[in-house]
Parts: sequence; structure tokens; C-alpha cells
Amino acid sequence: MERGIVLVGVSHHTAPVGVREQVAFPDGRIESALRGLLTLPAVHEGVILSTCNRVEVIAFGDDPDAIAAELPAFLAYEHGLANDVLNGHLYTHRGREAVRHLFHVAASLDSMVVGEPQILGQLKEQYGVAAAIGAAGRVLHRCFHKSFQVAKRIRTDTGIAERAVSIGSAAVELARDIFDRLEDKTAMLIGVGAMGELTARQLLAEGVGSLLVANRTFERAVDVARELDALPVPFDRLARYLPLADLVVGAASGDDFLLQRTIVERALRERRHRPIVLIDLAVPRSMEPGLRALDEVYLYDIDDLEGVIADNRGARAREALKAEALIEAEVEAFWRWFEGLDVVPTIVELRDKVEAIRRAEVDRHLAGMEPMDARLREAIERLTNAIVNKILHAPVTALRAHRPGDPLSVEAARQLFCLGEPPARTDEDE
Repeated sequence: MERGIVLVGVSHHTAPVGVREQVAFPDGRIESALRGLLTLPAVHEGVILSTCNRVEVIAFGDDPDAIAAELPAFLAYEHGLANDVLNGHLYTHRGREAVRHLFHVAASLDSMVVGEPQILGQLKEQYGVAAAIGAAGRVLHRCFHKSFQVAKRIRTDTGIAERAVSIGSAAVELARDIFDRLEDKTAMLIGVGAMGELTARQLLAEGVGSLLVANRTFERAVDVARELDALPVPFDRLARYLPLADLVVGAASGDDFLLQRTIVERALRERRHRPIVLIDLAVPRSMEPGLRALDEVYLYDIDDLEGVIADNRGARAREALKAEALIEAEVEAFWRWFEGLDVVPTIVELRDKVEAIRRAEVDRHLAGMEPMDARLREAIERLTNAIVNKILHAPVTALRAHRPGDPLSVEAARQLFCLGEPPARTDEDE
């Protein structure tokens, strides 16, 4: 029976968030689920990957067909679902395709945002849980570690992660294009909605020097400022604090523009006309479009950022083609190793059998001889070892080159050399 690797899962490509939520494994549940996975008759090794965008089970065992049949029921059972809940949402990959898919996931080529780095960390963490309890053995250990290496190589050898493809990262990219450095700059967040807060967090992650937070509800500004280690600003004092800001992220809209030309011109005078970057994420817009006419003002709205993102997605798509070629080579390398697993025990057994014959014959012939010089015995050992190695060279080379479907099968080799059978007795053994 042919052993195999099988991957079954759901992702943002195949299932809405409501379905993905139903089969997600919180961190505390993955270990117990893995133990349940290993009780399946066909599964020898297994790893569970569970993120906001995907839930996948990767398993190795002797019967790929049985694994593929068991895993959907396993996912449903673990979450108390009827089997038909997942119909139409699950995908199944086998063999090379399973390995190829895993490498794509690790390299973030299958992510909602191609090139995002978070998935690799999640993959390593959840593989680590499986490895710690012995759920990941020799095959999946090599498969996952190879996926980590592939992901690292792709990030090093391609530009797949270099361009911003989210609103927040695009805003940061624009700010970096204007300022040589962010470490000595002050940013102001106006409005603490999800998009504005995410952008502020990315600015902080990129090392912006300080952050001011303003919101119509001051208590909310205080809460967010405390969380981000920032300074809360009363909403009615925006104009007073504006001269301090080198970069303003507007995420609060209203009936009128929050930043009008007169307010910004006054702030520029106080700043002695040092440049200020305005990023308007609000719809309707919160910053007067006429601000673009001011020499020291760099104003970008949501459409500008979407344009940056579209250009960068195209650039990432071109880099993804390079990544595909790297993945394909690594999949083939792993698969050659995997196919060789059936051959290795036969090679070891063949070497052990021939070595046992050599050792027995040397010992038998030397037993009746007078004690001999150590150098002579060493010479006999070297001679007989060399003979054995030369005899084994051709069959071992042929076995290592074996691929499924080749004329020389592992079973034929085992029959030819009587492997797995007791040594035949000779007349001299009587």
C-alpha cells in the first residue's frame, strides 16, 4: 500500500468567515485535537493550521484514500457539526499537490494579502505544538522545515514583500517617501476607527517618534492613547496641536472638513513651513482637497492609497512568478526524498545482510588459524570490506535511483537478495 501526504481544509478562497469560524481551533484546543487526529486508523502523523483565513489539517499515513475520507469527518466531529455543513467548502490536496500547497501557504502566496509575513510565524508556532507532542514525525518534520526554508528564501530572493498592499502600509510607504526617517517625527491620528488605528499601529511599528490621538469622544481617545502609549488630544483643540504633527492621519468624517486651508496655513507658519503629510482615510473626506495647492503640504486621500496598492499588487504578482519557480524546484527535491523513504530500509537491510555474511566468513576462516599479526588482520578486514562495497555499489545505486513505476522495483530487489528471509545454509555450515 502506497504511503502518502494529504491536506484537507477551508480558506478565504472557499468559505465565508461564518464557516471558517465554525471549524477554527483556538490555541488551547489544537493539542487535544491533534491527539484525536492521531487516533484515526489511517493517520500516522498530523499537523493542524488554524488562522483567521484558513483551517487545514495535514496528515501522513499508509493509505491516502482513507486519510482523505477521514479528515472531513474529523473536522466536523471536532466542532460538533453535521458532515454536510462543510460540503462545497473543503478542498483536498494529495501527494505533491499537498506539499506544493503547504509551501505556498508558508511563503504567503496563498494569503489574502500576498507577501504578508504573519502566516509563517503562525505556521511555525502550530507546527511546534504538533512536534512537541509527537504528532509530527519524520515526514512532516522534514516537510514543514522545508516549507520554512522555502519561505525564507522567497522573501530573500524576491521582492514579494517589499511593496505595501494595505491601506495602513501604503500610508507608511508614502510617509517614508517624503521623510528620510520617521524616528524623529510626530504623527497625529484623528478618529480612532479600525482603519485609522491600524495605520497608527503600523506607523508605530515603523518607529515613528511620537503619536497624538484625537477623537470626538475624548474618553475613547484616552483609552486608545493609553493602549498605544500616545498623547490624547481634545477634539476641539486640533488646531492648537496641529503644528506639532509632521504626519496627520484623518479617519473621522463629518458635515464639514476637519482640516481646512486656513487652519493648515496657520499650522505651517508655526512650523516655519516644514512639510506636513496629510493622509485622509475618511469617506466623506475630512481634509479640504484644496490643501494640495500648498507647497509644504502632501495630501493623499483613499483613492490615492488605493492606486498605490493596485500598483504594488501588480509588482507583487510579478515577484510571485519568481517565487513559483523556486517552490516548484523545492517540491521536486522534497518529493525525491519522500519517494526514497521506501528504498532506504531495503538498502540498509541489504548492507546489513551482506556485512553479516562478510563478518561470519572472516571470523570462521580466521578462527582456526594461529594468532596473526594485527596488521595482517586489519588488511583482511580492509580487503573484504572493499569487495563488499564494490559488489553493493551497482544494486545500491540502482535502488537509490528507483522511482515508482521503474522496471526495478524495491520488491524485486528484496526477492533477488532474499531480504527478510533467514540466511541460506551452506554445506560448510553442516
